[in-house]
Amino acid sequence: MNSVVGQVLEAPTQPAAPAPIFSCPQCSHYLPEGTLACPDCQAIVYSEHLRQLAMAATSLEGEQHWTEARERWREALAWLPTGTKQTEAVEQRIALIDQKLGRSEETRAKWTRRLGPLAPVVFFLAKLKTFFFLLFKAKFLLSFLGFFAIYWALFGWKFGLGFTLAILIHEMGHYTAARLRGLKVDLPVFLPGLGAYVRWYSMGISLEDLSSIALAGPFFGLLVSVVCGALAWTSPAGSTHDLFSALAHVSAWLNVLNLIPVFGLDGAQATYALDRTQRWLVLATSLIFFGLLQEYVFCFVALGMGWRLWQGGYAEKPSTRTLVKFVLLLFTLGLVSYLFPDTTRGGRF
Repeated sequence: MNSVVGQVLEAPTQPAAPAPIFSCPQCSHYLPEGTLACPDCQAIVYSEHLRQLAMAATSLEGEQHWTEARERWREALAWLPTGTKQTEAVEQRIALIDQKLGRSEETRAKWTRRLGPLAPVVFFLAKLKTFFFLLFKAKFLLSFLGFFAIYWALFGWKFGLGFTLAILIHEMGHYTAARLRGLKVDLPVFLPGLGAYVRWYSMGISLEDLSSIALAGPFFGLLVSVVCGALAWTSPAGSTHDLFSALAHVSAWLNVLNLIPVFGLDGAQATYALDRTQRWLVLATSLIFFGLLQEYVFCFVALGMGWRLWQGGYAEKPSTRTLVKFVLLLFTLGLVSYLFPDTTRGGRF
């Protein structure tokens, strides 16, 4: 769960092209379309876009993604007037990357000659090793094990493992949604006893994309709840039925809790894309769902949305898609939580 949300705003790996600028950012001089430097004050017109490209390229260099970094620097050249110091500096940066890429290709060719027909296998295993190293970074793995150990001690290893995997899948929803939008994102980090978070990096992302990334976690959590509910439904009465019923209930309930629009919870991130009327609709439907399902967590969603209405800060271009997804998630998660009661009763599985 995003009980604690880590979002560091940095440049995306591929900044979107800026809208045409017809007025100098420094002196407000009128500029014909396509002007790169103001003829009056000599200011670089698209300096903000160039700054984002430079941040993205530098970030990619730090990760040793040389080809992508080179592409970002080449994009920067298209927004710089020729013959300037900035252009010269970018060309030098590209030349350095070309040297690194050249040395890498020479090394690969040398090992290809040495290894002969075994070269493709060795290169594949090297990539596979890198993949598993990234997948099981110490921070991710140790926090995962620590989180699992706490719930194992409280409820037994079966529930502890199922609950930990449910939260992991929720966080992978955020991870997947951010990656699909070309953003840099870290693997989840668990906070034993509290929850987990995914750190992703962006700048200038639209409010609708922000809400989509936020709601992807509860959507993945809904899938977990439905699968656990289906397993409980098809299992005969006994420990297996009680285990999956408990997992379905707890996963659904916690995902609804995570939709409360306060602090850094997913509901708060999604609310940024809603206007005043849409927030009132979420508040009203939360109260209706409470009346229908008798789940008190909907009262907290309604209270949180009331606080958001008092805070203001409404979206200028509200997202109907975000409203629909928000309401559907509230209802379906609440329904699963209602249909499959919590069968832990302080016991162990």
